[in-house]
Amino acid sequence: MVDPLAWTVATTVLISLTAWIGVLTLFLREELLDQLLLVLVALAAGSLIGGAFLHLLPRAVAEAGAADTVPLFLVVIAGFCAFYVLEQFIQWHHHHAAVHDRDAVSSLVLVSDAIHNFIDGLVIAGSFLVGPSVGIVTTVAIALHEIPQEIGDFGVLVYGGFEKRRALVLNYLTQATVILGGLVGILLGDAFAGLPTILLPFAAGNFIYIASSDLIPEIKADENPWRSLAYFAVFLLGILLMLGIRLFRGVLG
Repeated sequence: MVDPLAWTVATTVLISLTAWIGVLTLFLREELLDQLLLVLVALAAGSLIGGAFLHLLPRAVAEAGAADTVPLFLVVIAGFCAFYVLEQFIQWHHHHAAVHDRDAVSSLVLVSDAIHNFIDGLVIAGSFLVGPSVGIVTTVAIALHEIPQEIGDFGVLVYGGFEKRRALVLNYLTQATVILGGLVGILLGDAFAGLPTILLPFAAGNFIYIASSDLIPEIKADENPWRSLAYFAVFLLGILLMLGIRLFRGVLG
């Protein structure tokens, strides 16, 4: 019997460690780091799209077991809109605060990351309550998104005036809220049997929003046609990675 709690704790702890990826910025040249980031962004975008459409949504439909899937897709829209509102609210405060104080921007980044990571923990817990394969796919998609994000967040904190070691520690503490979210998700899952069925389409909406609103525009911004083509190839690779996991899962039964 697979223990969702053990899987959730193990994977959220691993994801929390991605905060230390900011150490790379201490050793890599800025130009090389920028190129590496865009490759990671393209891979993350494809993985999120593949995870949403090839894993989370099909499993959510199967779990719902209902002929009418409109309520399920309303939850997808709710997940999309929730992160739209959250991001717009944070960005509004970023722009407002940046005029006055870079420290305020850094503080808001920490708060918003803590909230986002907590929600990621809920999503991971909900996916493992459905099954280990769905949980692993969800974790991989989230981890691939977190790596470039954590590097960027570390840069924002340093820009805001934090000493590099302190920035790394603070970045990890906000990332560690994913563990708390995972534990809360397991507890809520025990209390509410239908929670995983709700969290899966909600997570799909989250994945689609992040990929389409945040990540894809980044790789489209490059005006070099060959680099753009390369980023698109990496984007497709992320989708194929999720398709490969699905096919491999099917072979195993």
